[in-house]
Amino acid sequence: MASDWLSSAILPCRDAHPATDVSSAKGFVCKAILFDLDGVLVNSAECVERTWREWSARHQLDADEVIGVAHGRRTVETVRAVAPHLDALAEVEELEAKEALTTEGVYEIEGARELIASLPRDTWAIVTSGTRVIAEFRLKYVGIPIPRVMVCADEISNGKPHPEGYLTAAARLAVQSADCVVIEDTPPGIAAAHNAQMRAIAVSTTYPPEHLADADAVVRRLTDLQVAASGDAIRIKT
Repeated sequence: MASDWLSSAILPCRDAHPATDVSSAKGFVCKAILFDLDGVLVNSAECVERTWREWSARHQLDADEVIGVAHGRRTVETVRAVAPHLDALAEVEELEAKEALTTEGVYEIEGARELIASLPRDTWAIVTSGTRVIAEFRLKYVGIPIPRVMVCADEISNGKPHPEGYLTAAARLAVQSADCVVIEDTPPGIAAAHNAQMRAIAVSTTYPPEHLADADAVVRRLTDLQVAASGDAIRIKT
């Protein structure tokens, strides 16, 4: 039976006043949760930033600027944005080879395995800006099962903030956009969710809360979410 806070928990696709106060409780009801991977279910920031810093130094680019562009975006789109003079596909191959089989700087995020374990198999998916090889490797490393639906960077034409990834995941789950809630950690990811007409909850693992103000709710940690699946409904309290 639903808790009292769920009696008015169904929110419109986008809140008129996105949350900036991480202490404000909000409730959501949905049929599917679509997760970003890095920064949400897996902490790979150390690994990713080390790779980009090495690459930036080799090409005499400002590493901080490159990393600022890279968070939440596909590697190929980052390279094209910060170094249009380079062969993007060749650079991507080299960059992703460095990340594909390394566990250095990759950690589990507290509560991620437990949250995933609480959800029925066909009610969640992952939409990541990483390739499938990297995504599957990291999921196996931290002990999270590979979902039936996972949309990766090398399987779509347009990365975040384009909605293609999230729309593809919803279609594969046979769920309408309005019935999905996205869990993200970057502004491009939040924009992708809203562009897909989905609600977005932000976790401030990669960016401070004030940079995530466009989300429908913001929490500091994944463990701040209370999630319960019952019947065909998933209830989320922030």
